[in-house]
Amino acid sequence: MTIVTHILATTLGVQALGLDRRDTVLAYAFGVGVDVDHALKVPFYLRAVGLRDRRGYYWRSSLQEPVALLWIVPLCWFLGTVVPLVFFAIHVAMDYSMRFEKMPFYPYSTRVTRGWLTGIPDKVKEGVLLAVLLVLNVAIYWSRAHV
Repeated sequence: MTIVTHILATTLGVQALGLDRRDTVLAYAFGVGVDVDHALKVPFYLRAVGLRDRRGYYWRSSLQEPVALLWIVPLCWFLGTVVPLVFFAIHVAMDYSMRFEKMPFYPYSTRVTRGWLTGIPDKVKEGVLLAVLLVLNVAIYWSRAHV
C-alpha cells in the first residue's frame, strides 16, 4: 500500500478510538512510521540499480514484517498500551493484501509469500481501500463537527 492509504487508515483509527496525544504518536509511529525502512534502503537501491526504475526490488526489512511482533509485544507491555500492536497489525494487513514478495520471518527465515488477495489487481485494492478510508474519515470528522 502507499503512504497515503497508511496515513488515512491510521487517521481513521485515531479518530475512531479518540486517542490521546501519546497514543496518537504511537499510532502514527506504528501505522505509518514503520515504512521508514524504505528511506534507509535507498542507498542500497542506488548502489545496486542506480537511478533506473527496477520493479520487484525488495524494499522491505524486518521492521515491517510480522517478525517485528517479537519486540512490539514486549514494548506494548512495557508502555501499558496495545496501540502499537493494533496499528502495526493494520499496517501489516494492508501490506500483505498486495502481491509483492514478503518475508514474514526475515531475518530468521527466507520463506517468501505473496500475501492474500493475490487474484485481485493491486491498483484495484488500493483504489477501493483509498475510497473507503476517505469516506469513513470524512464521515467521522463530519459527525464530530456537527453533533
